[in-house]
Amino acid sequence: MPAADASPSESSAPAAALAAALGRIPSGLYLVMWRDGEADRVMLASWVMQAGFDPPAISIAVEKSRDALPFLQKEGRFVVHLLGTDDRGLIGRFAKPAPPEISPFTGLDIERSDCGAAVLSGVANVLACRATGSCSAGDHEVVVATVEQVIRASGTVDPSVHIRKNGLRY
Repeated sequence: MPAADASPSESSAPAAALAAALGRIPSGLYLVMWRDGEADRVMLASWVMQAGFDPPAISIAVEKSRDALPFLQKEGRFVVHLLGTDDRGLIGRFAKPAPPEISPFTGLDIERSDCGAAVLSGVANVLACRATGSCSAGDHEVVVATVEQVIRASGTVDPSVHIRKNGLRY
């Protein structure tokens, strides 16, 4: 194991072993969507998990450089699409931020949530949430949000599970 002050990106056998081990932690694939004025915004996320029962809550780890973070930290309202195995075609469309002149939503059938965020018609599980706080986790911020509404729920859709090759980078 590298020393506490060693960077995990250093090239060494222990760092490679750590990257391989962390990469084996499965995560889901999620689309976090919000409305910014007149613009629809989206972030592909993989580090989302349930964080509480009463009230129902989730947590989302957001890289500190992501433009979603300031919105989420000011207790923004947003929707989370829990992607299923049949939704994997959406990943490429939303994997990287689109240039400002191109909307990744073009050609998609969308509805509107109560907060105005886009809701993709074909996704079986969608939650409406409100961010309630956050804490630092190194290069990420962990945002906690209360689930305010279940927009859609299907217990029959298998979740999309993601395994990374390297647990030290995307």
